[in-house]
Amino acid sequence: MRRVIPQTLSRSPAACSGSLRGVSCWLVALLFLGSCSCAAAAETSVASLEPKDLMQVSIEDLGTIKITTVSRKSERLSSAAAAIHVITQEEVRRFGVNSLPEALRLTPGLEVARANSRQWAISSRGFNGTFANKLLVLMDGRTVYTPLFSGVFWEETDAVLEDLDRIEVIRGPGATQWGANAVNGVINFMTKSAKDTQGLLISGGGGIEEHAFGTVRYGGKLATNVFYRVYGKYSNHDAFTLTTGEDAADSWWMAQEGFRLDWDSSPRNRLTLQGDYHSGDAGGKVRKVSFSPPRLVGEEFRDKMEGGNILGRWTHDFTVDSELTLQTYYDRADRAVGLAREIRDTLDVDLQHRFQLGERNEIIWGAGYRFSVDDIRGSPDLMMSDPSAGLDYFSAFVQDEITLAPDRLRLTLGTKLERNDFTGFEVQPSARIAWTPVEHHTLWASASRAVRTPSRGERSLMFYADAPRQVSPLPFATLFPVSGNPNFQSEELIAYELGYRVQPHPRFSVDWTGFYNQYDHLRDALRGTPEVRLTSANVPYLLIPLTANNNLSGETYGTEVSSTWRPADFWRLRLGYTFLRLNLDTGNPKPSPGEADAGGSPRHQVFLWSDFDVGRRVEWGLGLRHVGSLAFPGIPAYTELDARLAWEITPNCELSIMGRNLLHAHHREFAPTTITIPNVEVDRAVYVKVTLRL
Repeated sequence: MRRVIPQTLSRSPAACSGSLRGVSCWLVALLFLGSCSCAAAAETSVASLEPKDLMQVSIEDLGTIKITTVSRKSERLSSAAAAIHVITQEEVRRFGVNSLPEALRLTPGLEVARANSRQWAISSRGFNGTFANKLLVLMDGRTVYTPLFSGVFWEETDAVLEDLDRIEVIRGPGATQWGANAVNGVINFMTKSAKDTQGLLISGGGGIEEHAFGTVRYGGKLATNVFYRVYGKYSNHDAFTLTTGEDAADSWWMAQEGFRLDWDSSPRNRLTLQGDYHSGDAGGKVRKVSFSPPRLVGEEFRDKMEGGNILGRWTHDFTVDSELTLQTYYDRADRAVGLAREIRDTLDVDLQHRFQLGERNEIIWGAGYRFSVDDIRGSPDLMMSDPSAGLDYFSAFVQDEITLAPDRLRLTLGTKLERNDFTGFEVQPSARIAWTPVEHHTLWASASRAVRTPSRGERSLMFYADAPRQVSPLPFATLFPVSGNPNFQSEELIAYELGYRVQPHPRFSVDWTGFYNQYDHLRDALRGTPEVRLTSANVPYLLIPLTANNNLSGETYGTEVSSTWRPADFWRLRLGYTFLRLNLDTGNPKPSPGEADAGGSPRHQVFLWSDFDVGRRVEWGLGLRHVGSLAFPGIPAYTELDARLAWEITPNCELSIMGRNLLHAHHREFAPTTITIPNVEVDRAVYVKVTLRL
């Protein structure tokens, strides 16, 4: 049952004191002092605090990395029956990234584009956009997408990069395990236990575009089996440039603080408690309607964004093959985007049980409940027909992994049953099979169904949009008001995948995936009857209403290839290539405006990353990427180069310099199709970073 909540019940709490800027200044000052002391740091190495060098890990060892996202249980990467890629903490460090979206560029098959200084468009296997809605993102098991548009505010999704354990990325459906919105992929950011982050970490720097950033993290021990860490971080980002050469006015800053506590209360019980709070200020240009003359005009804005969460997790081991996990979290977000403000509270509870049934069957089942209530405070340019509502989500899943031949052949069958307030019950089954005929060779295949449930915006949002590209220029001014549809249904996917992982040589591995997806009830926009109106100055203009609808169907198919080659002990190369083809069918002679969603994904992507150790203390990395053109809104293909040079001054201190987008002073990567100004170019960035561990 969906509940309409009076606005008076969802007011934002009193804002935190204005000390955040003072805290941020203190943090930057501390980072500066820490970096100055780096050269004089003790030569004594604390081995337990140092990340494992990527050059010391063999390609065979990388295949034995344990993952959990595919089946919601621990399994080897090399034998997983899914198109999964893992980015390790050491790869994040050596790639020199300064944000989570940047780290995702290391994943083949993932579309990662920067729309402006703070907005990213990230998706998998098509339908990319700044409001991409077919990719589920998790942070330590906490879902970070908003039901407002079924997408992610990437500028507010952050963590201490040095505390990341790994990033698990699934290209393709993960709905049987994770539910609705895990349609084209799942990204799971997983941080280390507090036990593995002991001691003091100070890192920070700045430069061109990345004006200033810094982190202070301390990990300690409260008792024999109780470990904790606390952290604070700050970043300040310069504005990008418009295609006209003007300042895009999209500079922004963010401060974040948090903690984590891990307690092994007994050999069979583990408890985790963690929380984060962030606050920042962002700018940009949004498109607002004007009636003198009738048109959309760009207007600058600056708005606050803040939020926090707290998560608790209990794991009980009955036996080696049986465990129970109970997790719950509360999340609050208060953000504005120039046209409206979203205040959202979310409570989530999730239970999972894994056990062995006989010698061949491993069963995992679980159930969950989520309640999300919002308060959307709009404007004349963006309004909700029901500004406040509470949404209930119920779910249950079961999965059976059947061993057909020990260490050789496994079949996994499962399904997810969900109930939401918009479309009722949804069933999302899957079947996966993995065959390992000989060591270092795994062939796998899968078939699955996934749905993307309607967002609040698709049901009740009202705003003004740009002219669809299929509309020919008209002799007088035209406005296109867009309205949500209370009958909007779930988008549906039937997916087929085939993959092969092989390591023909100890220094060389290849991972190939082919896929074919059939979509139904995709989002598009239904045009209403045009209407001529007059402004207050009696100037005529045309109003063509658009309504969210589900008239699109279509298919995507493609292939993703990644390989790792180690020519020498001091040199590692990674190559990735992605091909994507998308065909849509509206059932009408003319293309639908909804095709814009499909045009945001390139047909071809290539990347090459080279890691090179220059002696024992110097690291040199180069990353070359080529991204094909975007059909809508007409962004040409581009090639860019990233680089990192790092010097280990002492075993506890590292100095590095990073360059991003070095081949061009600025270039376009993406253009938002709604709300924000589309003609922003990504600028070249160069910055220095110092990391000190004590």
